[in-house]
Amino acid sequence: MTEYTEIHRPQFHFTSKRKWINDPNGLVYFNGVWHLFFQHNIEANTWGPMWWGHAVSSDLLHWEQKDHALHPDKMGSMFSGSAVVDHNNTSGLGENAIILFYTAANRDDSEASYTQCMAYSLDNGVSWEKYANNPVVKTMVGEDRDPRVVWHAKTQQWIMALYLTEDKFCLLRSQDAKSWEKFQDIQLTSDCECPDFFSLSDNNGNEKWIFSGANGTYTVGSFDGELFTEESSNNLFEYGRNGYASQTWSNTDNDRRIQISWMAGGRYPEMPFNQQLSFPLELTLKNINGKPIIHRWPIDEIRSLYLKTINMAECEVSKGKSFIPKTSAKLFDISFIVDKASSKSLYLMIRGHYLSFDWENNEFSMQSSGEHKIVEDRKTIGLPKGKEISVRLLVDKTSIEIFIDNGLLSGSFCFLPDGYINPIVFLSYSGTQYIRNFTLHELKTIWSD
Repeated sequence: MTEYTEIHRPQFHFTSKRKWINDPNGLVYFNGVWHLFFQHNIEANTWGPMWWGHAVSSDLLHWEQKDHALHPDKMGSMFSGSAVVDHNNTSGLGENAIILFYTAANRDDSEASYTQCMAYSLDNGVSWEKYANNPVVKTMVGEDRDPRVVWHAKTQQWIMALYLTEDKFCLLRSQDAKSWEKFQDIQLTSDCECPDFFSLSDNNGNEKWIFSGANGTYTVGSFDGELFTEESSNNLFEYGRNGYASQTWSNTDNDRRIQISWMAGGRYPEMPFNQQLSFPLELTLKNINGKPIIHRWPIDEIRSLYLKTINMAECEVSKGKSFIPKTSAKLFDISFIVDKASSKSLYLMIRGHYLSFDWENNEFSMQSSGEHKIVEDRKTIGLPKGKEISVRLLVDKTSIEIFIDNGLLSGSFCFLPDGYINPIVFLSYSGTQYIRNFTLHELKTIWSD
């Protein structure tokens, strides 16, 4: 295989063969296949007219890019959306039809319109047909977009979460996936675009519903098919500089809730592709001091990529005494526990980039190297207080994803490697601290034959 071997090509994160990608779309699992659609400009390495790219996988790791599923038409460019399996043929399109819901964005004239449309497949996602009577939802506000559709089993109806304008969203419902009625407005302060709406049981077995936006803001509540009732204040599941437009797969086995995001703003100079998606994460909902909090954790399937493993029970990091794991790998999954002891800070240099754990101010930050900021620049993560914290890092060619205290806090960061001798170095400039239960797994590429 000659593709996917370029110097800045991510090796265990999804990228397209060529050209620009952004939001993940239409995430659905059916008949043993994970479908991943994505915003794709097939004409250039920059944002522009949008197609829906399409890739499939049997394990959420190894992806095969297929023909484009949706092409721009007279109604507009193909903006973001979602996918479902119509098991009960409520739409009349056919038994087990896979239905894509997308925004047709007409921006070319003074009568610009954004409408919500459908396309469907009757051959397990091999070919796609746009619904003849599109749109199914006409323009409501002006640039309303990004339909996220789910099946509400208790009331036997389809529910659509839709972005409207500013920080305003709404819910619509339908019996047949074709005729839609708006029934609730929702405000998600300081967020916009790309809603996700899904159920998740907490650690006490109670079903909750989560409503989220593109920046990773979410609220937890209950939903009876008639009203989404918020039961928590807004929170964040994405604290990184580059995580944006997350979506979760529908129709999954064993009620797994798997999420993937666009890692917005990464740089890939002189590459035939542009932008990457995050590593797939499994979501859980846990009550922390009476508050429901989403935890995110890399899917267990990553274990199949493990090569050489390095373990160390404990080591000291202090001024003049660094810890340098014996590896030359560029791809790795590392985890460890930090005993802060008397130190004021811990620094990790990963492939020439500093990651800072500031214990005095309880903040994590990653050195910025001038990446173009498409999303709000959240440079720091507020760290949990206490003597110890656990850390996990996924490191690819051009990205680092961090998970703190078993996924209580997490974030996505893009970078370009700088000069270095050792790919990982633990440093301290004041006091002493201890690294416990250190494990490093070198990873193999997902693009091998």
